[in-house]
Amino acid sequence: MSIRKFWLGAITAVLAGGAGVQANDGVEQSPWTASTPTYEETVSQSDKLFGIIGQSDHEFDNFISPMTNPVYFEDPRNLTEVRFIFLNNHLPSDLGGQDAQLYGAQVRAKLTENLSLVAAKDGYIVSQNPVVKDGFADVSVGLKYNIFKDIEAQQLLSAGFAYSLPIGSTQALQGRTDGEFHFYLTGGAQLFEQFHFLSATGFRIPADVPSGNQMWYWSNHLDWQVNCSNVYLFTEANWYDYMSSGDALPLSVGGLDLMNLGGSGLAGTSVVTGAYGVKYKPYSNIEIGAAYEIPYTSRQDILKNRVTFDFIIRF
Repeated sequence: MSIRKFWLGAITAVLAGGAGVQANDGVEQSPWTASTPTYEETVSQSDKLFGIIGQSDHEFDNFISPMTNPVYFEDPRNLTEVRFIFLNNHLPSDLGGQDAQLYGAQVRAKLTENLSLVAAKDGYIVSQNPVVKDGFADVSVGLKYNIFKDIEAQQLLSAGFAYSLPIGSTQALQGRTDGEFHFYLTGGAQLFEQFHFLSATGFRIPADVPSGNQMWYWSNHLDWQVNCSNVYLFTEANWYDYMSSGDALPLSVGGLDLMNLGGSGLAGTSVVTGAYGVKYKPYSNIEIGAAYEIPYTSRQDILKNRVTFDFIIRF
């Protein structure tokens, strides 16, 4: 091949590669000035479960999910995951003492770049307590939307709402209202290189207030990623404030994060709990955690102490 033919072929290839592309309106555009593709355009069908559920937001993979207040303390990230939960709740003696266990599985599904579906409550309750019997928990479903995200600073904020369907077993102290609405804000930030802080606040509003208690809560989580490894030590604190009293139960007990009992004489009272735990991430998409929780206030409600375990698989 002559030098002349070589350069002629090279120039032809460059010109062909830089040829314009046709826009939707038929006007030719330069490939260098074409608009940036959207999330839906860049994520292929093969990258989605069932063609509609996207992969988790992996820009905050050094964060871990909170463990206590498990139904309402929502992770601010946009995730696709299944979270298996087991907790053993020891009830105070004035409620009969003994233990009650919850076996649950939460499901989250990323629908768009900022929107996800959240099913945070379900499962089965097994009880040794004389008041709480075995039975199914209520089921909640809702949406969460990411309203702020700074990847470089590792900060984000999301808002969401959910509705709890009163289809649980009444003998397990579930399904006692006509349903419950949950509205919340949740955010997170990386502190220095090895610490992460999560905070969530929200309102729980029963559809029929006399049968349930209105509640405001504030939950916080601080973890240390030990030497930037896959082991995390964390502490959490939850403040539950009863905004109203109910008439469904002649006791000053509301149910905290697992039930809504409609207890009487609760308006203006609060319960604060604290927890300490550890999480291990054998892989970036798997979390295994354990936490021990106790009340910090003299008022205990349904929680004398609690042990919680979770196992998370993310897509």
